[in-house]
Amino acid sequence: MQHPPPNPRPPTVIAVDGPAASGKGTLARAMAAHFGFDYLDTGLLYRAVAYFGEVTPPVDAAAELAAATLARVTKLAASLDPQRLNDPHLKSEKIAAAASYIATFPALRAALRAYQVNFAQTPPGGLGAVLDGRDIGSVICPDAKVKFFITAAVEVRAKRRFLELYGQGHKVVYAAILHDLIARDRQDSGRQTAPLTEAKDAIRLDTSTLSLEDARDFVLAKAQVQLS
Repeated sequence: MQHPPPNPRPPTVIAVDGPAASGKGTLARAMAAHFGFDYLDTGLLYRAVAYFGEVTPPVDAAAELAAATLARVTKLAASLDPQRLNDPHLKSEKIAAAASYIATFPALRAALRAYQVNFAQTPPGGLGAVLDGRDIGSVICPDAKVKFFITAAVEVRAKRRFLELYGQGHKVVYAAILHDLIARDRQDSGRQTAPLTEAKDAIRLDTSTLSLEDARDFVLAKAQVQLS
């Protein structure tokens, strides 16, 4: 009697959460490269929907999104083309603010959740996936093999974002970036659906006073132990 072949081992998932400009994206990419896993910046999903859905955040961050606009962006989210995540326009601070705004709406989060879960369960390379965002370890991949929560003082994060944008030739003001980050932190942490939160079993790393090399060595060492 022939027995069916055993099920292949499911892909390994590393979840990386944290506020904007904490360094989580850089560290997530470093782990993906080191372990040969596929990487997904989930924030780009919301940015892409905001940009291609032509969403402008209102002055009042608590304002409701027009029903027609919400329907349009939710439909876009349900069939988002991965190639759209490469658009350079998604990196702007204006789009980041719009993405943070639309991320407060449950219908949109539900539409994008399927994309993220599918990526984690069936990464292109098949070995594993590293996802970074705000609710990966708590909502999207609660059973992830390794979870990190990367943070830093908001003043440090604002300085990093300022230097990044200034280096790209953008005209930026530190005070404005600091103000925007504080507002985004409040919005990301205060939304009712899947707020920015630290999973109970996440490894916490404050990068405020760490060099990139030290932070990278820390997460690689911790992940290696967890994956062994």
